[in-house]
Amino acid sequence: RFHGEGYQEGYAEGSHVGVVEGRRYGSLHGAKIGSEIGSYLGFALTWQCLLQKSVDEKKSKKIRALDSLIGMIQKFPYEDPTYDKLQEDLEKIRGKFKQVCSMLNIQSDFRIGTERSSLTF
Repeated sequence: RFHGEGYQEGYAEGSHVGVVEGRRYGSLHGAKIGSEIGSYLGFALTWQCLLQKSVDEKKSKKIRALDSLIGMIQKFPYEDPTYDKLQEDLEKIRGKFKQVCSMLNIQSDFRIGTERSSLTF
C-alpha cells in the first residue's frame, strides 16, 4: 500500500514539475525562434525597399528571392506549437535567408546566446 501511494505521489509531483519545466523550455526556445524569424523579416523588408528604387535583371532576381523569403516567413505558423513541420519550415527559411545573403554578397552571422544576440553584416 505504501509503495503504491508513494508511487502516485511521486508521479503527480513529477508530472507537475515536468509541465513547469516544459513551459519554461518552450517559452525560451519560442522566443529565440521568434527573434530569429523577426530579424529575417526585418532584413528582407529593408532590402526589398532598397532594391525597388531601380529595376534591372539582377535586382529583379534578388527582389523575387526576397519576396519568396517574406512569403515563407508570413506563412510560418507562429501560433501553433504542435505544427509537425515546424523545424522543417524553419530550416527552409534559414536556407532561403542564406541564399538571399549570398545573392546580395552579404556575410550573415545570426547568433543568439545568453550573453548577447546579434545579426551582423
